[in-house]
Amino acid sequence: MLRIALAPAPDLAALADAWRALEARADLSFFQSWTWVGCRAEARFPNAVLLRAEQDGATLGLALCNRVGGTLWLGESGDPVLDAVYVEHNGPLLARGAEPLLPACLRACMGRFAGRLRLSGVDAGYLVAARAAGAVRVLRAQPAPFIDLTAPGESEETFLAGLSANTRYQLRRSDRAYAAAGPIAVHRAATLAEAEAFLDALAVLHQATWIARGKPGAFANPAFVAFHRALLARALPRGEADLLRIAAGARAIGYLYNFRHRGRVLAYQSGFDYAGAGGHKKPGLTCHHAAIALARREGATAYDFLAGGDRYKTSLANAATHLVWLDIAPRLSARGLAYRVLGQGREGEG
Repeated sequence: MLRIALAPAPDLAALADAWRALEARADLSFFQSWTWVGCRAEARFPNAVLLRAEQDGATLGLALCNRVGGTLWLGESGDPVLDAVYVEHNGPLLARGAEPLLPACLRACMGRFAGRLRLSGVDAGYLVAARAAGAVRVLRAQPAPFIDLTAPGESEETFLAGLSANTRYQLRRSDRAYAAAGPIAVHRAATLAEAEAFLDALAVLHQATWIARGKPGAFANPAFVAFHRALLARALPRGEADLLRIAAGARAIGYLYNFRHRGRVLAYQSGFDYAGAGGHKKPGLTCHHAAIALARREGATAYDFLAGGDRYKTSLANAATHLVWLDIAPRLSARGLAYRVLGQGREGEG
């Protein structure tokens, strides 16, 4: 017998084992793993609600939400300060073969505890399930470019050949300019202490870049910093996080903070030495190029730039998925009727 139920205030410590067990039977993103979801969960889910789908005693689905008023936030707190860690490829964790339960799971989230569901950074395919569950408003849509490292004949040569002439020229010129000071090399942090030191160095460069643009930068948010210090301690021993220092000779060009999950490398955060770059040097291009080559050598299936249509992402990528941010309400609720009737396009698109 199938049962989909919500329960408030789950035991988060006990949930870890059940979540990890379901991960082993699911196709999931890093952002659906307990490494991410469970990181500082007590702070991020102060009014936690757990969705559990079961059949004949077997767990088929889990989703951790936070309740804010009449809204459930799936995988988020609903507090913009805490949610600045920016979840992507989000969604309920479902066992392989249980994907048809997705509309029922989304519908259940608008039942006993809330009349509205927020889904941030879910794959665009969720639109079908969301429309089956209720009335939908699309709040935002973004491409998520990536390099498919499993494409037939994919190699360094075919990667470069697939770039535009301008991108290829910029990349080669930058690499040559840096290599004049010494070989370009990638060093992966081997210990937590070294990873934390690399993250600190990354943050300094990141903040300098964004402050120069008149923005506060991600590391100005103490909650962001606390989350990622805790995440490193969880992810590094599992081989799920990389802190990379890319240097030409003795001088650092920049740092990359990437996740690794089931063959994919996820380029999450970066800090580049723009001040020391000079005219022909493109530290972002050179750093990512070196990291892409490392991923290829290590047998990764994809180098994922995550959400955003930034020029460097689209210039280097050879494929893309699309992510959407959705607000879902019951069809016959006042909000649902507004989404359907008051000029929000088809079921709230727009």
